[in-house]
Amino acid sequence: MSAHSVAPGAQAKRFAAYLNRLAQAAEHADRATPLKSYCTGLLLPGERKSVEPMAARIYPDKVRQAHQSMHHIVADAAWSDEDMLEAVRAYVLPQMEQKGSVVAWVVDDTGFVKKGTHSVGVTRQYCGQVGKQENCRVAVSLSVSTEHVSLPIAWRLYLPEVWAMDGKRRKKAGIPAEIRFQTKPAIALQQIRTALKREIPVGVVLADAAYGTDTKFREELSDLGLLYVVGIMSSVTVWKPGQGPLPAATGKGQGRPTKYLRRNPRHAPVTVKTLALALPPQAWKKVCWRRGTRHQLQSRFAAVRVRPAHRDFERSEPYPEQWLLIEWPSGEAEPTKYWFSTLPAEIPLKGLASMAKQRWIIERDYEELKQELGLGHYEGRGWRGFHHHATLCIAAYGFLVAERSRFSPSVRAGRLGLSIPEMPPQFRPRGSPGSPRAA
Repeated sequence: MSAHSVAPGAQAKRFAAYLNRLAQAAEHADRATPLKSYCTGLLLPGERKSVEPMAARIYPDKVRQAHQSMHHIVADAAWSDEDMLEAVRAYVLPQMEQKGSVVAWVVDDTGFVKKGTHSVGVTRQYCGQVGKQENCRVAVSLSVSTEHVSLPIAWRLYLPEVWAMDGKRRKKAGIPAEIRFQTKPAIALQQIRTALKREIPVGVVLADAAYGTDTKFREELSDLGLLYVVGIMSSVTVWKPGQGPLPAATGKGQGRPTKYLRRNPRHAPVTVKTLALALPPQAWKKVCWRRGTRHQLQSRFAAVRVRPAHRDFERSEPYPEQWLLIEWPSGEAEPTKYWFSTLPAEIPLKGLASMAKQRWIIERDYEELKQELGLGHYEGRGWRGFHHHATLCIAAYGFLVAERSRFSPSVRAGRLGLSIPEMPPQFRPRGSPGSPRAA
């Protein structure tokens, strides 16, 4: 059954009811109409999802007035992003769980290439969107995922240290006083703690190597009682299977006895890459983890039980054993990906690999949020506007996720049954070629 097979107007009625829920989270009644208009504009067809084109599409007879009110709801209105995302989750998650339980919490970040230096958080840093150092800003997110769909439930801009320490730029961008410099893993852990407090159904934490290589990040997840499958860099060190650090040296009766673990040139850890290359051929197995759009997705994997070795000479107890999962696709000269995992020791290789690959789902979310819902189209420079725009993009996307869970995964932005007037034929967004307002 597809969403298009239901009675005409049924989807529009559900969307209206959903927007009413969101309007309550905005607190003030005068925010309801522009908030609903903004979310509607994000879901309509159109290449540009900045405020002015959306206002022209929804209110062709009063573009200027609509533009002002929609701009205010995003750039200036003091509603809570956290409360809004909570309202989104409360509606969408039950729909997601109709088709399967939560299996994972996905930590990720995404970059937005940006010219200039005045937009909040912009600096030269690594940008995943282009795969290199670029002038951009980066946001960290936490998503809840079932096997088939996922939804971002937390979102925050990574504020580089050069911004965090610059009082003048902070004031101009409206950065809240309580926001201080935090690493991306620290932001993610804060989002995870909040999700636990809100009693959101727990899943296995998934993250790429930018997070998983951080030993403190992994330790904090375990301290919170969470299982994880996280990427690591090939240079991370471990003890070979069955090995571990030497115990603390025995005291000789003089001085304070040492309590720290030891290693020496003959008994030392190795990098995960070195360990992987030394595994016998029979250690590698072909695993199919899910059906793709055209064929089964598969690769070669090996998994061994190891102890991490990061600075364990400063510890009195060795790290617990966990899985080291390695992917070495056929035809590649060496392994391409590595993961640490605290999933149970008895889990089969296919289950371990499938969970590691579940992180792919957030890539689809970001692709749609950016290409179809205009996640990167906000033109303002301030902290509040950046987060409000992203929150409403996630809110609009949440309705798509709910509809997919209810009917069909083919439901997409721009194809919903929403009746909207056509954009004025002579309209040109501010600054576009041919616009009388182009500077």
